[in-house]
Formats: sequence, C-alpha cells, structure tokens
Amino acid sequence: MNNTTSSTEKNSEQNTTNENSYQPLSHEQIRNFVAEDDSLEGKVILVTGAGDGIGRVAALTYARFGATVLLLGRTTSKLEAVYDEIESMGGKQPAILPMDLETASYDEMQKLERLIDKEFGQLDGLLHNAGILGALTPLEMYDVDTFAQVMKVNCTATFMLTQALLPLLKDADNGSIVFTSSSVGTHPRAFWGAYALSKQAVEGMSDIFTQETKNTTNLRFNCINPGGIRTNMRAHAYPGENPMSLKTPEDIMS
Repeated sequence: MNNTTSSTEKNSEQNTTNENSYQPLSHEQIRNFVAEDDSLEGKVILVTGAGDGIGRVAALTYARFGATVLLLGRTTSKLEAVYDEIESMGGKQPAILPMDLETASYDEMQKLERLIDKEFGQLDGLLHNAGILGALTPLEMYDVDTFAQVMKVNCTATFMLTQALLPLLKDADNGSIVFTSSSVGTHPRAFWGAYALSKQAVEGMSDIFTQETKNTTNLRFNCINPGGIRTNMRAHAYPGENPMSLKTPEDIMS
C-alpha cells in the first residue's frame, strides 16, 4: 500500500543486523504483490475491531487465504455475523473473543493470551484495527473524560494487548503486529485532538517495539495508514463528504 508509514520503511535498515529476520517489501513490491491462495495456511491471526469496517474485511480476507481468525470486538452480534460469513465461504472455523477495550483490564488480556495458547497453541499475527474518533474540537475545549476514553481504546489498550500477546507472537516464525494509523498520526491537524495524539503515540509505539526487538526476534511491527475509507468513523469525521467518492474496505484488501 502506498500509505504504509514509518516502521515499514525503517525496518528495512534496522533488520539488516539480523540475517534471519524478515526483509520488508518495497512500496513497488507491495503495489504489485499478489498473494497465493493458501499463503496464510496454518496461521492464526487476531483482529481487533473485527465486527465491521476494515476489521471485518481484514478478517474475511485472512480467512480466505487460509488463516484461522480470532475475532475480537465489543459487540458479540457483529462478531457472530462475521463468524457466519467465514463459515459460509468455507474458511477455517474462527473464534469469537468479546472484549471492550475501553474497560478491559491487563489481567483479562493475559487470560486471553493463555486461552489462545491453550486452544490454538500459536499466534502468528495481530491486527490492531479497533479505534474510536472522539470529538473534533479544539484541545482547549476538549472534554477530559472523552480524551481519556480515546487514549485508552486507541493507545493504552493497544499497548496492553500487544504486551500481553508478545510471548505467543515471539514464538511465531515471523510474527507480525500491524497498527492501524492515520494521516493525522504523522501530520497532526487542528481540531483532531485525542484521535491525532493517540495515532501519533501508536506510530511511536511501533517504532520503539521495532528497535527493542530487532536483534532478538523475527517480529515485525508496522503502521498502516489506509487513507480515506468508506467507514462509519469516516462518515462521522466528514459528514458532508460523498461516501461514494471513497474506497471501500474491500478495495484496500483486494
């Protein structure tokens, strides 16, 4: 994708210190890449925010390429719908993992790690897709409770879940952790408040994890900026925008 940011490019130089480490694709290779039908066969991938939008389509895509997908989200009915879609297309049986990242404790996330280890014995990938927009308002007027809520879901819970799942991810041959970022994560703009700050923090988190693990593991940490996509969050952020002018989640996963 053209919008891959920060860690993907930096990993190319950093990972040369480990001859067995994964070498990231160039932007041109990514644009021209065509995955084999069974390229994720035998892999177990967890997707947060898997109930709709990009998370749903990512989960369906991973399943289509052979992965066992763990569907994490706060609305069980939405996860069940994605579960049924995967089953109906002949994918491997997924798992539903209800969790509200706003209220989830670190202990719950550690219990999740033990559950995944017991039931699946591995975890090869983690897509952090869950996120909330919060308010689009000047920081001077930003409600502090809303600020804390956005930072918890978009940043703190992302860190907590990554740390809790690291033991399993480090055991994978080429474990991959992907953070969903945004243009305001690299170029903050007025009125984007906690959302922009949370995405800046995630960009930094990805870089720091990369630097701290580059010589001891084959883990890959990357941030992906999908750009303007036809999602509910985008509609809330840009209510006057024609949604038909935007790419769909299916477009970016094809």
